[in-house]
Formats: sequence, C-alpha cells, structure tokens
Amino acid sequence: MRLTYVLAILLVAVVAQAKQPKHYQSGKLLKMDSVKCGTDEKNGKTLAGEMIGTDSSHMKTREMLCQQYVLETDNVVYTIRPKDDKHPVLLPIGEKAQFRVDKDKIVLRVEDLDDKEREYQVVSMVPKDSANTTANSSRPSKTESK
Repeated sequence: MRLTYVLAILLVAVVAQAKQPKHYQSGKLLKMDSVKCGTDEKNGKTLAGEMIGTDSSHMKTREMLCQQYVLETDNVVYTIRPKDDKHPVLLPIGEKAQFRVDKDKIVLRVEDLDDKEREYQVVSMVPKDSANTTANSSRPSKTESK
C-alpha cells in the first residue's frame, strides 16, 4: 500500500517537473543596420608615464556600433539587438528565423546558420499594418511633388 502511494507521489512529481515544449514563432530577417550604442573610452595613461610624469590626461573616445535587425512576422515587425555586444553573430538577411519571447528578451535561432539559440533585446515593436502605412506615407506621392 505504501509503495503505491510512494509511486503515485513520484509520478506526480515527475509530471510537475516536466517542462512544456518550447513553441517558436516564425519570422523573416529583413535587414541589418549598424547603430550607435555608446562610446568606448581608452585612457592614455601608463604606470611608467605616471611615475615619470610624461603621460597626458588625454582620453581616446570612439563611438561603438551595434547590429540592429528587423524581424518581420505575420502580425508584428520587431527591431532587435544582440544582448551579447562583445561577440555578436552576423545573421543571414532574407532567411527565415524561429523565435520565442522569453520575459524581456527574444530567443532567436536560424536553422540555416547553426541552429543555436541566441538572446536579443527588443528595441521596438510595431504592428505590421502600421509599419507598411508609415513607410508609404513618408514617401511623397507623384501628385504632391509637382
């Protein structure tokens, strides 16, 4: 009798621990842009220069560029950036990608690349219909330009 209870509790625990399968949405990578995402400051001081007094307090600054992708789904157009700024992977533009939204990030994988999951932060989300209308409204029509 006790063995039945122990097995039933064990079965319930195993079922409770089982994770739901990950459901991916599908989208297409439309384009990649390089956008400014901060500055890199390099100090020109060295220890020997500090001791001798020959170092200047000159700071070398350089603007950092980050990859920013446009991912289009059936309903939404996402603008995303890689969370790993030091080692971003170039994604193939025009290819299909599977992704899932996980809390505050998108986990993306491209089957043709290497099928690895990579984390991206969402910069913007626009409904697909309004993205098309804003792109069309920003272009002057032939009657307006005359």
